[in-house]
Amino acid sequence: MSNVETILPSQWLGMVGGGQLARMFCYAAQRMGYKVAILDPDHFSPAGAVADKHICAAYDDTAALQQLAELCPAITTEFENVPAQSLNRLAEHSRVTPSGEAVSVVQDRIREKQFISKAGVPVVPHCVVHSMEDLLKADAALFPGILKAARFGYDGKGQARVQTKEQALEAFANFGQVACVLESLQPLEDEISVVVARSLDGKTAIYTPSHNQHRDGILAVSTAANPCRLTPYHEQAKTAAIAIAESLNYYGVLCVEFFVLADGTLLANEIAPRPHNSGHFTIEACLSSQFEQQVRVMAGLPLGSPQDLQLSKMFNLLGDLWFDEHGHHQEPNWSALLALPGVYLHLYGKNEARKGRKMGHVTLLAPNAKQLQAKALQVAEILGFDWYE
Repeated sequence: MSNVETILPSQWLGMVGGGQLARMFCYAAQRMGYKVAILDPDHFSPAGAVADKHICAAYDDTAALQQLAELCPAITTEFENVPAQSLNRLAEHSRVTPSGEAVSVVQDRIREKQFISKAGVPVVPHCVVHSMEDLLKADAALFPGILKAARFGYDGKGQARVQTKEQALEAFANFGQVACVLESLQPLEDEISVVVARSLDGKTAIYTPSHNQHRDGILAVSTAANPCRLTPYHEQAKTAAIAIAESLNYYGVLCVEFFVLADGTLLANEIAPRPHNSGHFTIEACLSSQFEQQVRVMAGLPLGSPQDLQLSKMFNLLGDLWFDEHGHHQEPNWSALLALPGVYLHLYGKNEARKGRKMGHVTLLAPNAKQLQAKALQVAEILGFDWYE
């Protein structure tokens, strides 16, 4: 984009969505002097409690979209399942980053994989499934595999591990025979993600890749690698993430998740057209956070520095922590947690703890890997993470 107009502090920025990512965006924007209006249908949304204005309406509500566009010269979104046509409608009046077209590509796993491959980045071996016949014809090399619904899947939802074609047919039927992608299971050595910000003038800022560990399809722990000890596949991932952002003509903050195979092969898994859970470490661990970058891009400001200040590790806090082994409500031991130096607690203001629900996260900082691991073990013991070693 040329001749980009800068939106100065004291003006309004818009956000479609009211979850925890929007809440953290509000904090970053307000710290920089902006006012934030959010559009979200939930009266008790996490961001609604902290935004300067909450337009409580559906994401496709014509009057609400008009109100947001008239108030905000720049608008962004916090999640990929917002109707792309709503972003396109907002773009008739306001600067929208990322664009509705960019978001629409990653709303559908089929289009997403086709796009990533076209951008020259390898993806997991897979086949597109529109019918039972497609599964019957699927290459035997794709089994065992994972059947994923093409749309509206996140945190392990809309996915099923399948060992055989019979299991795949059953899972496809359980999904209501919606369009799917069948991916072959890979011998994973690592799972990493890369967060990149791309400004309106095409410049990029990229963060240290993070090593991710999942439990039940949900990110559990994310560790930002030492930038002085990045492996060749970390550098390859950074190059691939920038290539994807440029090919997508993307403006804003983008995360690309990668699989690293046992032989060192790097495969792109998914794109998130927004700040990402694995990038929360940037709030305390970097000079400019992923949320500050989101503000800077939409306002037409120069990108901030992604430089690490210290090594970091992030634990997701799921609603399970609020219940004991008998299912009775209990509050986690925040006092013991916050007695540790270099530990930062983020709670998202959600009014009800439920198992599997992201309620917050905690970030740990340390000057070296040994101290970081020691601190992580202390945090895990306090929070009762008996699975963490």
